[in-house]
Amino acid sequence: MRGIIFARMLALAAVGLSITATPAAAQDVAPSPQELAFQAYLQDVGRRAVAQGVSAGTVAREFAGLTLNSRVIDLDRAQPGNPQSSSFSPFAPYRREHVDAARIDRGRAVYQAQRGRLAAIERETGVPQSVMVAIWGHETNYGSYTGNFDLIRSLASLAYEGRRRALFEGELIAALKMVDRGITRSQLKGSWAGATGNPQFLPSIYLRLARDGDGDGRADIWSSQADTLASIANYFTDAGWRPGEPWGVAVSVPASVDRSSVQNRLVSPRCPRVFQRHSGWRTIGEWRALGLVPQGRAWPADDVQATLIEPDGETATAYLLTGNYRVILDYNCSNFYALSVGLLADAIEG
Repeated sequence: MRGIIFARMLALAAVGLSITATPAAAQDVAPSPQELAFQAYLQDVGRRAVAQGVSAGTVAREFAGLTLNSRVIDLDRAQPGNPQSSSFSPFAPYRREHVDAARIDRGRAVYQAQRGRLAAIERETGVPQSVMVAIWGHETNYGSYTGNFDLIRSLASLAYEGRRRALFEGELIAALKMVDRGITRSQLKGSWAGATGNPQFLPSIYLRLARDGDGDGRADIWSSQADTLASIANYFTDAGWRPGEPWGVAVSVPASVDRSSVQNRLVSPRCPRVFQRHSGWRTIGEWRALGLVPQGRAWPADDVQATLIEPDGETATAYLLTGNYRVILDYNCSNFYALSVGLLADAIEG
């Protein structure tokens, strides 16, 4: 009986789609073949969502009147693939844009205003206070822009398009589960690719890792600073952050170092082009013995493992990166992103 009721509600939703997707004055205009195919896909994915525990009422309500958003499909198709060129862009211009004085100053203000709460989260998780703030600053400039795309419409459109259907359909169903948990459609706004809130979590990440930091019983990553910071820290803990270990350290590399002797000869199955820029692993003690000199910060312990990256060439500042740098890469698999987060955290902490 329950299955029959769900099926009837989904059928009603499909009828609602055909009625509400087109303005009343244009009821005599036939929907395009693409829109008809999109509506058929919504019926299919709605059934799969119900099978995964989403209430039929949520599916009916959230899919009613939903139309294809061609804009997000265009944005997705415009994403760069894996270029075959072995050349890399310099890091310095990206750093100037993302670790700028305004972002540092605002980060320091947040850092000071939230010190008590940040300290408590760090004691619990081991994630440094400055790293939590830097992620927030890098993702949304401390909440000043979080995106205004309707997540359910965007994710449904991207899933329908099919290029990355497994990813986007899973996130669409996760977004519907968020609605079942009491998250409103007005809160489910974000990037065209489905990231939402101050930390820009995908719906599946929200369901798994968002945390209530202020004790009100809700994980509100849209308007609660406490929940935002606690959720970021929980993400890093889940990704394997090692308490007491820095993300990395800026270094000068003497000309005497033979780069071929420290070359990484392994190919990473994940983000291979990102890890292509890293050397092989050595201990800090081994890097010191090669003559590397830290710039402005103390060396980590000699037994800490680190890789070397020279993002602006052999004559510019280089960085030794620990396992915690790879945790930042888990948030966004980009060397420029991870380096900027680490450097912003260092600047915020002062």
